[in-house]
Amino acid sequence: MADAPNFQNEMRRLLRERVIGTARELVCTEGWGAVNMSRVAKEVGVSRPVLYKEIGTKQDLAEVVIAEELDSFLAGVTETVTAEPGDLLAGITAAAEYTLRTAADNTLLKAVLAGRSGADTTLLPTLMTEPEPVLGRATAAFAAILRARYDLDAFGEPEIDTRVEAVVRLVLSHLFQPAGTIDRAVAQIALVAGPLFHREF
Repeated sequence: MADAPNFQNEMRRLLRERVIGTARELVCTEGWGAVNMSRVAKEVGVSRPVLYKEIGTKQDLAEVVIAEELDSFLAGVTETVTAEPGDLLAGITAAAEYTLRTAADNTLLKAVLAGRSGADTTLLPTLMTEPEPVLGRATAAFAAILRARYDLDAFGEPEIDTRVEAVVRLVLSHLFQPAGTIDRAVAQIALVAGPLFHREF
């Protein structure tokens, strides 16, 4: 009996993984407009009530899919920053470059941006304009990454969060509305980040 809760949690985790994978595949191959809860439930092999109970609405599903994608990006950002242990600006710049280059090859992001003029663009504002799950989570996570790897004692906590948010907003702007090369975007981000964190180097 003691193992029952763990078994249930594992089954729920596997279900969420299948739901997210199914929804992601539909977005990448057919666009967000092709995603509906009935179809996802059928392809996953569960009833609609089970899917609604586990995930919620279609908008909730959009946020879950985006959050999962963001977690993958943040794992890469963590590794990238770790490779620049002694230079805050180099870490920030490397993280920005990693994000932009990885995003350029990301099939989900390509599919979402390609459908920006379509009839159902629900996933696009979730990515670009809503505070969560992208901007808020990315800012909090990146701030935590920088705090863990660099000496930021020269800044107060609110100062760190404000400066990190400014950098994240700039990176997201280049990600969603690219103009010019990635190298140019990274140079611009470094130009802005330098003065923001100048007390650290």
